[in-house]
Amino acid sequence: MRYEKATEGIRIWVQPKYSLADSAPSEGTFVFSYRVNMSNEGAEAAQLLFRHWLIHDFARGDEMVDGEGVVGEQPFLAPGESHEYRSYCVLQSPAGYMEGYYTFARPDGHQFKVEVPRFHLNGPLVLPGPAREGLDNEERPGTLH
Repeated sequence: MRYEKATEGIRIWVQPKYSLADSAPSEGTFVFSYRVNMSNEGAEAAQLLFRHWLIHDFARGDEMVDGEGVVGEQPFLAPGESHEYRSYCVLQSPAGYMEGYYTFARPDGHQFKVEVPRFHLNGPLVLPGPAREGLDNEERPGTLH
């Protein structure tokens, strides 16, 4: 699924994906990658300066992450240009969500926030340990997809 929102001429879309290869559900490790595309649909250039994320893990609760740029970059977007990057987060549960904003600046120094829409992180349904203990080996479903 793709999540999309535009603020002040900057369009953000995010596409999350559960990473089965990097996760270890039996150890409570659920890895989600996500791809972010930002495009300048406005008439003025803008540069991304900072990011702010709220990461909600249904097992662990909320975590705030702030920092300069994205994956070590502060892309400058002229009108019509776009920038894409990939990143990931690790949760202790198979479900959560992320949302936040990027702080951009115009060449005249005006700073503004560009909203990143809430996107859901949905991994496999994992039955808790006690629910599994009563099952015979043949009935033990483990991870359901």
